[in-house]
Amino acid sequence: MQLFYAPDLSAEHSLCHLSPEESQHAVKVLRKKTGDQIDVFNGKGLIGPGIITTQSHKEVTVQVINTKQHPFATHPLHIGIAPTKMNERFEWFLEKATEIGIQRITPLLCDQSERKQINRERMQKILLSAAKQSLNTHIAQLDELTSFDDFLAQNNPGIMAHCAADSDKTSLPALLQKTASGLIIIGPEGDFSSREIALGKQKGWRTASLGSTRLRTETAGIWAATAWAIAHNNLGAHDQ
Repeated sequence: MQLFYAPDLSAEHSLCHLSPEESQHAVKVLRKKTGDQIDVFNGKGLIGPGIITTQSHKEVTVQVINTKQHPFATHPLHIGIAPTKMNERFEWFLEKATEIGIQRITPLLCDQSERKQINRERMQKILLSAAKQSLNTHIAQLDELTSFDDFLAQNNPGIMAHCAADSDKTSLPALLQKTASGLIIIGPEGDFSSREIALGKQKGWRTASLGSTRLRTETAGIWAATAWAIAHNNLGAHDQ
């Protein structure tokens, strides 16, 4: 199966349109033509086969035969994570987290962040590409770059994974077995600052260890996503 992104696909209407990028890829690269059958999805769990009725490099129209709604994950995961200094490392995280089945990602701006700006449009394209490749009909929500303090103010307490010495830290797998709230935050290459750790604990965030070795930020993100999927039986099952 090869998925094509049609953001206006709905169960109520039989016609939908591929995005301009998808239309160009379908017609110019894959040589799809009128009368061909393709599978379309809207990034929100709705998927269905359809027949191409009109085509151009800018827009492909599809007559949908039927649709199926894949349910949202029973235990959704939201990770707040500081973008890495090297873009490709963070992009790798986005790709692999999508394959695992993450539902929401918030890029964090922390006290010790080296990257203070992001190309959100490019990141969204990576999430879409990864969803198509992994046949995940849900595209993860990608938030705007958010300061650490604002993120804590906007969300209920979750789990903060950090590297600093902390007698309150518990292993992440042990914490995940006891919580149904999938909210984990991971700091930048220099870790969360002592101020941020103290503020998080003050606001009720539980601190977690990711093991005895020091992980890169993007590796920590994948470690956390995988641990959550295993703990809640989500791994490989986000679209079943």
